[in-house]
Amino acid sequence: MDYRAVSELSPDERAALFERDAGIDAVRGDVADIIDRVHTEGDVALRELAAQYDDVEVGNLDVTDLAERAHEDVDDEILAAISEAAGNIRAFHEQQVPDDWRKEFDGRELGRRFRPIERVGVYAPGGTAAYPSSVLMGVLPAKIAGVNHVAVATPPADPMNPVTLAAAHEAGADAIYAAGGAQAVAALAYGTETVTGVQKIVGPGNKWVTAAKAEVRGDVEIDFLAGPSEILIVCDETADPTLVASDLIAQAEHDPNASVVAVTADKATAAAIGEAVDKQVANRKRSDIISDALAHDASGVLLARSMSEAVLFAEEYAAEHLSIQADDDEAILDRITAAGSVFLGPHTPVAAGDYASGTNHVLPTNGGAKRFGGLSVDAFLRSTTVQRIDADGLEKLSEAITTLAAAEGLDAHAESVRKRFE
Repeated sequence: MDYRAVSELSPDERAALFERDAGIDAVRGDVADIIDRVHTEGDVALRELAAQYDDVEVGNLDVTDLAERAHEDVDDEILAAISEAAGNIRAFHEQQVPDDWRKEFDGRELGRRFRPIERVGVYAPGGTAAYPSSVLMGVLPAKIAGVNHVAVATPPADPMNPVTLAAAHEAGADAIYAAGGAQAVAALAYGTETVTGVQKIVGPGNKWVTAAKAEVRGDVEIDFLAGPSEILIVCDETADPTLVASDLIAQAEHDPNASVVAVTADKATAAAIGEAVDKQVANRKRSDIISDALAHDASGVLLARSMSEAVLFAEEYAAEHLSIQADDDEAILDRITAAGSVFLGPHTPVAAGDYASGTNHVLPTNGGAKRFGGLSVDAFLRSTTVQRIDADGLEKLSEAITTLAAAEGLDAHAESVRKRFE
């Protein structure tokens, strides 16, 4: 794997790096048809689409009862790992729960209170790999926020993946449905005879899932539109090229369209990373997927003219996962404002955050970190402002209120204040 100079990137190469696309436009027409079918035909459409897209004849769409049995039957070692990861995720997200508050402001008692939304749907991908970790990342913050009904939708299989089911049970999911793809999003959004409709849908998925979330947005809330996974590693000459390569390859195995990039100002390090990548790929089980991800223009090893240029590149890139493997990683972090999740130091692989460190792995891609953050407890809460004003406080405000009301031509607004002093 050869490196490229940041300063010599062509316009097309820069576009590939900075205009990462979820690829949903190509499937939006088909997705709209799927959503319409599920909306009008309900369970019948879900079963027919499962046979068409998943090659599975679905009996019971509601597989909640299977989760408890899976939790009891799954291998003890796997169950212990699920439990440890869930505990760490729970502990981190419990720190995010905000307190209601009220304060006195010169005769005005003002405050804010937080209440959970009632029903949430969590999409957990299936297909080429099962993702019980995504179940934990979606369900646990919702339950911590106090959501009453949290449903999981995951693609049907024969049999259903027991680890995914066990994770759903561990996290406290209230319902689990054997439904995948755009049809699952439609079912969660609008409900069917079996599926309870929700108010918000969260969780990662392929372009069909993402396009479906875009289609139903407005009828329900969503977290955000996420594309293929991505990592950017900023490293200096102190980084271990073997570790950098292993992190690139780990992210590449998600998807042939994943974007994996390392940027350094040290020429020897850039060359060594490329060589380490080439050595490691063949030993990975998903080497074909990894090779495809490494081959396109959105991936590669880049050589900057200085670490300042590398940091500027990282800030513009706004990575889903930003790994900083450099001597002064804290100084580099101080200069970064846009990243989904940051991993500092040589002993902090992205895989830690993917599974068990406690942070959430549902994160913005395609530069979305410039506008919003990853999934958190906040996503499942509504805030309401509260105010009480005494007579003295209102009198102090009255001139400002009536003057502004008059300026806007809203006489009744001004009069509603004056009436209180007659």
